[in-house]
Amino acid sequence: MALIKKPVILVGSKGRKEVTALFDSGASYSCISKKTADELAHLDPLPEPMEFETAEKGVTVTAEYAIRVDFYFKDTPRRFTDELVVIEDLSEKLIIGATTMQKWKIRLDFDREDVLYDRKMHRLRI
Repeated sequence: MALIKKPVILVGSKGRKEVTALFDSGASYSCISKKTADELAHLDPLPEPMEFETAEKGVTVTAEYAIRVDFYFKDTPRRFTDELVVIEDLSEKLIIGATTMQKWKIRLDFDREDVLYDRKMHRLRI
């Protein structure tokens, strides 16, 4: 598991906000704090709650809501989009997890402490 932080711009149904995202290759899902989620989009109830283990042994958190947002890096107009699981007392405003990174071919460069992605790709395919 490895962590890198990078600023991103989040865009949801209620507005936009710049936050520092924690890119966490050890997190299964991408998560957002409830406070940040409330500012950006309407919370959609999950069909069933999801329980997540935390880095602290024996501690779990439960998610009952999710939001759909777009996010952008400052150096490209390329849009990334995903569902973010809403966690009440998340330690970060935003955690980008492995499923989002795999979906968008985002890689972490630990030598340079940077987040890598195709800055030129604009085509969305069905």
